[in-house]
Amino acid sequence: MAGLSSPGSARCTDVGILGTGSSLPERRVSSGEVADVVGVERSWIAERIGVLERRFSTQDETSLDFAINAAKAALEAAGVSPRKLGAVVLATSTADRPVPGVGVQLQGAIGAHNAVAFDVNAACAGFLAACEIGRGMLATNPRKDHVLVVASDTYSRYMNPADHRTYPLFGDGAGAVVLGRVKEGEGIFSAELSTDGRLAHFVTGGPRIPRPPLVASSDDHYLKMAGREIASLVREKFPDLVTDAAKDRGITLGEIDYVISHQANPRLVAEVALAAGFEPEQLVITGDYLGNTGAASIPIGLDVAVRDGRIRHGDTILMITFGAGMSWGRMLMQWPSTAPVARPDVAPCQP
Repeated sequence: MAGLSSPGSARCTDVGILGTGSSLPERRVSSGEVADVVGVERSWIAERIGVLERRFSTQDETSLDFAINAAKAALEAAGVSPRKLGAVVLATSTADRPVPGVGVQLQGAIGAHNAVAFDVNAACAGFLAACEIGRGMLATNPRKDHVLVVASDTYSRYMNPADHRTYPLFGDGAGAVVLGRVKEGEGIFSAELSTDGRLAHFVTGGPRIPRPPLVASSDDHYLKMAGREIASLVREKFPDLVTDAAKDRGITLGEIDYVISHQANPRLVAEVALAAGFEPEQLVITGDYLGNTGAASIPIGLDVAVRDGRIRHGDTILMITFGAGMSWGRMLMQWPSTAPVARPDVAPCQP
């Protein structure tokens, strides 16, 4: 997907987010508990990574379960019936099974019977990739009025409890948005996604050649990460993504109200955002109490900021993502006047 840029037509820029939703497991796992499992000092995870707790799914909970709940919340917030959806795009790299896709099952579960449904796997960068696909569908097909974009991941099932470099980072959850046409000059302004497959070895998970479970080695399915290399890539690319987004729109950093970045590591996010010129109050951080929720981290953060009243009509929001591949990207948008703000219900993501 190298260099996938947003179409320049007026119709495409008039697509925006009409509603948000999120869903998390009930089980909270403190970093003290995780430290005991991986064999480090109880204060080490909070001090080095900035994660205080995360949510882990139970054996009976699936990526589909969280996707359904997040989707229903987003549809309710947008005031859109599932039957009005033209597409359901599901971003995940932790599908419950290879076939059928999670998106197809989600479509059936919520009654979106008039929608095409499919999965997108761009790892943690999947949400912005799915949004770009959905935005393009609305821009080119006048018969489609709304697209549901959901990101759902359950990475706790793929973490090695013996690996202190990865196990403390991740949590489970889902986030969702409803895309639709908005007033001229509102909605998504620009987006760009890039991938460098030469860096694919930075993050891997699952056996190279699929094998029956009985003969697979015990740690084949665990996620493995080159943490230092990934951090260096984030430090290199984050400023460029910010600069390019502002340049595309002809604005300054001060005119960006909020930055919602993929929550790979809360301390790293705060570091690179500060280095790029943002103030702490411009950041939406959820990784401190949710960890890295994969592709879901950006839509969860968006939902939290909408629900607690930070995001208001007319606010300019920059979303930045990084994911295995390695992939990175950004999306700049204005919160539409037709989208809800400061919803009175309590966000399920609140600590």
